[in-house]
Amino acid sequence: MRECGTILNSRELGRTIERLAMEVIERRGEDERLAIVGIQRRGADLADRLKRTIDRELDRTVPLGKLDINLYRDDWTNPDVQPTINCTEIPFEIEGASIVLVDDVLYSGRTVRAALEAILDYGRPKRVELLALIDRGLRELPIQADYVGKNVKTSKGEHVNVMVLERDAEDKVCVVTDQDEA
Repeated sequence: MRECGTILNSRELGRTIERLAMEVIERRGEDERLAIVGIQRRGADLADRLKRTIDRELDRTVPLGKLDINLYRDDWTNPDVQPTINCTEIPFEIEGASIVLVDDVLYSGRTVRAALEAILDYGRPKRVELLALIDRGLRELPIQADYVGKNVKTSKGEHVNVMVLERDAEDKVCVVTDQDEA
C-alpha cells in the first residue's frame, strides 16, 4: 500500500512558482540573453508557467525551450527497456545565452547532468543556472540548484510526485511512501 503526503497544494504551488520567477528576475532580469529551458515533461510545464510570470514582470518575451534528455541518461542499462522519447524544442540561439534550466524534482543529479550534456550539443551558453521546484537531497553527483522552490528531506524508499494541471488534471506535490517501508 502507498501513502501520499501533500507538501504543496495548488495554491502553494502557484505561489512557489511566482516566488521563483521573482528570484530569477532579481538575479538575471537585466540580462537580455536570459532564456528558460524546461526538462521534459513536468519541468517543461513548470518552465512555461515561470516564463509567463517573467514575461509579464519584465514586459518582454523571454525565450522558452523544452529539452528531452532521455538519450543522454546514464541509467539505460537494460536493453529490453526502451526510453520514451519526447521532443526537444530550442527555438533560440544557445550560444552566449544565460539559461535557467527548470526541473521538477532534483534528486541524484543525474537528470541535470544529462540535461547539461544535451544543452552543450546545441551550443555553448554563457551560463546555466538550475531551478528545481523540489530539492529532495540524496545527491549522487555534485550538482546544486541555484533556485529552489522547497527543500524536502526524503529517504531512498520515498518518491516525490509533482502533478501539474497540464498533465494530471490537478496541481499538487506529494511524497509517496510505501507502507511496508514506513
